[in-house]
Amino acid sequence: MNRTWRWTALAASAATAVAALLIGCATPPPVAGPDLPALPGTQAAEDGSHHWQDFDWSDPARERAVPVRVYWPRGEPPAGGWPVVVFSHGMGGSRRGYSYLGSYWAAHGIVAMHVQHIGSDRRLWAGGFGWSNSLTLVRRLQHAAQPEEAIERTQDIRFALDQLLAGPLGPRLDATRLAIAGHSYGANTSLLIAGAKVPAPAGLTGGAAPSSSLSSLADPRFKAAILISAPPFYGEGDPAPILSGIAIPTLHISATADEITIPGYYSGPSDRVALFDAIGGPRKALAMFSGGSHSIFTDRMNTGGFELNPKVKAATRELSLAYLRLVLDGEAAPLRDWQQRHGALLSRWQAP
Repeated sequence: MNRTWRWTALAASAATAVAALLIGCATPPPVAGPDLPALPGTQAAEDGSHHWQDFDWSDPARERAVPVRVYWPRGEPPAGGWPVVVFSHGMGGSRRGYSYLGSYWAAHGIVAMHVQHIGSDRRLWAGGFGWSNSLTLVRRLQHAAQPEEAIERTQDIRFALDQLLAGPLGPRLDATRLAIAGHSYGANTSLLIAGAKVPAPAGLTGGAAPSSSLSSLADPRFKAAILISAPPFYGEGDPAPILSGIAIPTLHISATADEITIPGYYSGPSDRVALFDAIGGPRKALAMFSGGSHSIFTDRMNTGGFELNPKVKAATRELSLAYLRLVLDGEAAPLRDWQQRHGALLSRWQAP
């Protein structure tokens, strides 16, 4: 396998895995057209704890739309401004997904921006790229997992963050306290933003031969990463050299049933653990829940166990907040308290 194809496996492993999971276990979410229209104006949460709004941005340099949903706390920010988490969705997701995280972070004093990646977003389920719908779903997902799209996703993150910091909320934000987060394919995107180094595909480096790495994909503005169900870098052998460029704190979240199986392909929870073990950086942490599923970390409530699903969601959002308090604010108590409250759900826990 040549180096270009091995790099493609970075995204393709995530795409194939998620496709297999959704095809085998659930019906894809309903879609009414390429995307729902942006909501007009600012929306207030029903409990009054935060606000949110959809923005339909467009990057003129790439001629690419970058829709986002931004959640922010009510009231005035603290001295220095609110910290920010930028979230990248999994294959076939959208800015409206993972709302249990964005709304929770905003209700607790953190701005959350959920970026929608047009080339690998929810419109895949509708066959919006010129193919028929059901029979070619896997083909569409694999098309969305090409290395060009993986790179575009990192550029979506960078562009959206620029827009947010330069916009009306900018003066209320603390640009020194930024974190990147993502689930599945979004966790791969987060790894690249955090500094993972993989061989560049031919044709994207200005020459016929790939370069040794794409370190320029890293965005040094981010101070921490939250990686939920991160797929491995298949085909690249030892993950340590790939992850050696990551020098920021990382939180890894998975479950003992976080498995994807299709003919000729298997990715299990041991892959998530191997990635955690190989990664560098200070203050890394691992939470492995007992049971669950790969998609228990999405907004779906019918996966991973009727009783377990809401418990894992509550524990995940509280863990992410406690970890951000530690790495962005230096507060260790919230993470210790979290372990005491949710330890019964864990198969493995490694604190930083």
